[in-house]
Amino acid sequence: MTMPNMTGDELAMELIAFRPDIPVILCTGYSKNISDEKAAKIGIKAFAYKSVVKADLAKIVRKVLDDTKG
Repeated sequence: MTMPNMTGDELAMELIAFRPDIPVILCTGYSKNISDEKAAKIGIKAFAYKSVVKADLAKIVRKVLDDTKG
């Protein structure tokens, strides 16, 4: 969520505005700035909470990609 010049949710909104079909996974530690509801409204498909284990990240990516196929 914390980056120079913008937050992760702002980046997600920019990406989704440019390409609405892009599946976005937000990787964050605990954040008060975004809720599940706000993320869904933006179009974020999933969260990966730090510190994420590779196997868990792989499952999240697989689920988002499978869900995107429709």
